[in-house]
Order: sequence, then structure tokens, then C-alpha cells
Amino acid sequence: MRTTEAATTNAAATGVAVVNAAATGAAPSDAAVTGAAAVNAATVNAAATGAVGVEAGQERLRRWRLVLGGDAADGTGQALSGRDAEMDEALTALYGKESGARTGRERSAGLGASAPSVARWLGDIRRYFPSSVVQVMQRDAIDRLGLSALLLEPEMLEAVEADVHLVGTLLSLNKAMPETTKETARAVVRKVVEDLEKRLATRTRAALTGALDRGTRVRRPRHHDIDWNRTIAVNLKHYLPEYGTVVPERLVGYGRASRSVKKEVVLCIDQSGSMASSVVYASVFGAVLASMRSINTRLVVFDTAVADLTDLLDDPVDVLFGTRLGGGTDINRALAYCQARITRPAETVVVLISDLYEGGIRDEMLKRVAAMKASGVQFVALLALSDEGAPAYDREHAAALAALGVPAFACTPDLFPDVMAAAIEKRPLPVPDTD
Repeated sequence: MRTTEAATTNAAATGVAVVNAAATGAAPSDAAVTGAAAVNAATVNAAATGAVGVEAGQERLRRWRLVLGGDAADGTGQALSGRDAEMDEALTALYGKESGARTGRERSAGLGASAPSVARWLGDIRRYFPSSVVQVMQRDAIDRLGLSALLLEPEMLEAVEADVHLVGTLLSLNKAMPETTKETARAVVRKVVEDLEKRLATRTRAALTGALDRGTRVRRPRHHDIDWNRTIAVNLKHYLPEYGTVVPERLVGYGRASRSVKKEVVLCIDQSGSMASSVVYASVFGAVLASMRSINTRLVVFDTAVADLTDLLDDPVDVLFGTRLGGGTDINRALAYCQARITRPAETVVVLISDLYEGGIRDEMLKRVAAMKASGVQFVALLALSDEGAPAYDREHAAALAALGVPAFACTPDLFPDVMAAAIEKRPLPVPDTD
């Protein structure tokens, strides 16, 4: 196969996803390997009953040949030509065998550290594979072949397919980036940020505006603004049993008109290396929240030090380049900074985005969370803010927060507006089911 034994599972999984996506035009998913195995098993069973002809069998062998890489032991006996051979070459450059004893043709990862060869390869994969697969292969190239340094060259940045993971990599290289590359890097980051804002901003503003309106009560509401549950509750003493009804002498409604600041939101973001995607999404959401008049937004990032980036919220790209991904973690220090700046605890939502691997004083961290909750602060703990599913996190600290009434959970960007709306309205958070 295309990998050493130590990396066989991961690379084979990616290889199956890439090949199937290339063959069908679809994007790879977390179940790509299981799906491919199921398809092949179904093909074999169908072939046994005569339902699949020679053509389908050849297609199955072709796909496995692209996955396995063509060594003598791959068992397919399938030859490739034309576009398939070129696709195989691009896959071999990334997922080829490492050096060492092997039978059959000598195959090895073929990108090396050459900028021209990487540039050609980037062009090839964009020609043969759909955009979502290109992003997967780029991430694998950076991780497996150590190509991060090549991203410091402007011509390389212009060739890559921009996504959230690439932005995270660029931010981690920010301090080492030469001046000639920074403008290109900012352009790449800005494209991703603008795409995210288009996707997330409208729904976020709508969800939070509704939550803010419902959180404000008025005594003389318009008919469509009446909060009937609250109105009935305060007028139960006016119940008339002979008519079986309540006479509402006092109406309670949702406030709609005030433009004053109603809520304070503090985003406290862990900028350790594992949180790169979360930092990108949180910066975009921070800029969206800051654009709403009724919300006063503060954005704080931390590792072992604390940086307040609130003044940069007009431009999330400036926020991102103000971070420094990597380093240790001192959650207690960050929460101390945030706690000292809370002036209206009953109207404040603090959102901690961290994997909870605390390098500071654990007991002090928990005491600060308890103190903020006791003062009326709505405290939200997100283990990640990304599309990548359940992250690695400190389960002991998560359990300790849960004991304080603060469930810690991973949150997708699409769920975040609902989480914030629930926090603003002081109702239970929509914690996703992890079963």
C-alpha cells in the first residue's frame, strides 16, 4: 500500500476517501472507509449471484488499484493508463511508501521540499479531484511531509485551496512569515473569513436579535409582542370561575425598540495550537457580535499570557493576525482578567472556548467559574468551535465544570447562534447529543 505500517490506517482511510470522491465527484466523509468496504462487499455478493457484470468488476479493481498503489502485493493485477495513471502519480507523491525493503516497483513520497514540485502537484490535484478532497490532501501534505515552511512563499499560497485549516496553519507560522509573504497570507485569510461571514452572520444576528427582544419586558406591548405565558401568570388572581377565564388587567410583552446595550458578551479563547479552527470561527463570530448595537462584545485570547483584542473586532482578519497559536495554557489567568472587567454580571455571558488542559491553578479556575455564576453571569464552556466533531479534552476538568452547572461540549458553527440565544435568554443550552 501507499504507507508504512505505522501510518497504514490513516493514510489508507484518506486514500479510499480520495479515490471514491474522485471516481464519483463526491466529498470524502468520516465513514469513507466503511462505505467503500460496504460497496465492495455488496459488489462481491452481487457478482456471486450474477447481478454485476465484468464492467462493474473492472471498476471495483480500478478503485482498489488506486487505493493500494500498485505494489506486487496489492493483489489487483490492474494496470492504469491516461488520466488514471496521472491521478495515481499525484496520490503516490503524497501517500507513497517510505524508504525501506519492499517488493515490486520502488515507490516513495515524491514531493520532498521542492517548491516547484509542490506547486506542480497542487495544480495536479486541483485538476483531478473536487475542492473538498483537495483540502484533505493539502492538510495531509502539510502534516505528513512537513511542508509548512513552503507556505511562507507567496507563489505557494496563491496555489493552495484556502480553508479554515489552512488559515490555522498560516496563523501558527505568522511570526516566522517574511514580509513578502504577509500580504498574500492576509488575502488568503480574508477570503476564508469573508466566506464564513456570509455563511454565519445573517443567522447569528437573527437568532440573537430575537433572544434580546424576548429578554426585554414592556408593560404596554403591541398585540403581536404580548408574552402570553407571563401575562397569564401575573393575572391568575383575576381568574373568573363563572366564565372560566382570566381577565388580564396587566399585559407583559417583549421589548422591541430599545437600542441601548442590553447584554455583555465575553469571548475567552484558548489559542493553544490544537484550537486553531476554533480561534478562526470565534474571531468571525466576535466580529458579528460586535456589529450588533445591543451587545457589548469583548474578545480575549490566551495561552500562558492574556491578550485583549477587543479593539480589533472591526476586522476579524486583524484579530486573527493578533493571535499567536501555540504555547501553554493558563485558563485561570484568562478568567481572572475577564472577571475583573465584568460590571453587570446579571447581563453578562462569558463563553470559554478551550480544551480545558489547564496549565495554571486548577482549583482557582473552578472557584472563579463558581463565583461568576453565583454573581449572575451566564457561563458557557465550549470544548471546540469547529466542524470537526468531538475533540480531545481534559475530562476531569469538564466533569468539574458540569458539577458547577456548566456543561462543557463541542459546538459546531451552525449551532453556536442557538447556544448564544439560549444563554442570553437564560434558558437551558442546546447541548448536542453525544451518544
